Amino acid sequence: MSYEKLTQLQSRLIIGTKQTIKAINQGSVDELFIANDADHQITGEVIRLAKEKNVKYTTVDSKKRLGAACGIEVGATTVALTKDDSKVSKD
Repeated sequence: MSYEKLTQLQSRLIIGTKQTIKAINQGSVDELFIANDADHQITGEVIRLAKEKNVKYTTVDSKKRLGAACGIEVGATTVALTKDDSKVSKD
């Protein structure tokens, strides 16, 4: 279910851990997707922040499939779905 949702909502995606953390801190994340096969030291920090900021998160089985669902050819550790069409600034 999660992969299909991401494929349909490409315009609202933020791909990558650094950008995801920034978006969570800015309050612009509606939902978060985290790959189970990613480094748990990295994903643990993102999960902790999501819990702290009350951001819903879903774990998925594969970085490779998560990246493919986002339209990229490499794996993705974390992907954030923004609220409506609000995109995080690229600073």
